Amino acid sequence: MAGDIRSSESVETQVFAASGQDQKDFAFDEAHDPTRPADFWFQESDEGTILFVVFYTQACRWSRCLGCNLPARMSQRHVGFRNMMAQVDFLFALPEVMERRLTLRKVIVSNNGSVLDERTFSSTALIYLIAKLNLHLPNLAVLSLESRVEYVDEAELEFIARALEEGDTPTKLELAIGFEAFDDRIRNEVFKKGLSLAQFESLCGLVARYGFRLKCYFMQKPVPGMSDDAAVQDMHRAIDYLCGQSRRHGCPINLHLNPTYAAFGTALERSLRQGGYSPPRLADVARAALHAEGRPLSVFLGLSDEGLACEGGSFVRPGEGPLLEKLETFNRTQDFALLREVLALRG
Repeated sequence: MAGDIRSSESVETQVFAASGQDQKDFAFDEAHDPTRPADFWFQESDEGTILFVVFYTQACRWSRCLGCNLPARMSQRHVGFRNMMAQVDFLFALPEVMERRLTLRKVIVSNNGSVLDERTFSSTALIYLIAKLNLHLPNLAVLSLESRVEYVDEAELEFIARALEEGDTPTKLELAIGFEAFDDRIRNEVFKKGLSLAQFESLCGLVARYGFRLKCYFMQKPVPGMSDDAAVQDMHRAIDYLCGQSRRHGCPINLHLNPTYAAFGTALERSLRQGGYSPPRLADVARAALHAEGRPLSVFLGLSDEGLACEGGSFVRPGEGPLLEKLETFNRTQDFALLREVLALRG
């Protein structure tokens, strides 16, 4: 798996070929200003205020995951370090960012791919970003970097962690890994994630050795043909597994549970149109997350489709505002009683 991606083949060729699998028919965003991030937003969690920033770079080289159209927000072509540094400058010139500079506790860095892939995310720009974080966010507690496992380099992480310790508040490094589904067949044969449990467990050992943290993205009901009950059971098994790994290695793990939306231009949209797929219900998301109560695992529910769902493909249905509000409050409080209230409202 890592061998495919790290071949001498041009990155642009890899991106184009991978995104063309499974008849994905979205286009890359070549019209985006390369000196501006693709997107950013704020989240509220039990950790405090989070800045989530998606930098505009060349698209993910793996780019073959079923139902994923995140590369549609990126470029097929290389985005150089000067433009990426300009994106960092733009971010820290935003009034809405700077007015929160004293209260921001966590920053999640994404490029809808792998921030640690130096061929799509400039190393110069990454170090520049860390310097800006140290300068402008004196109370930052956690920096989270999204990446595929094969790009994780121990020496690079050690250097980044040392740089983060130089800020006014020593900042912990968190690695954010896309797991998507626990079932091996669904994860790798159907969804085509390309992640083995052995790879993940090796990463847990590395994270634990350096005192880093781990964030794991899962998608509830990520593929056609999966029932709502099977999707909930898959998440329960994932929670059991992550708790076991956290205890075994002594590393903090956060479960980031995303209810799946039908992304435009993907097989999920086609399946939705043909009646073969429906997104999970918010009540089932609550049922899945409730399994983590009393466990050594924090949970964050991803409740936005980031504007990437096709028409009718969102997991939020008409009239579900009260459920959504309770789930958002759960993110801020980790109060599992709110999940039981969601189930009670469903009746």
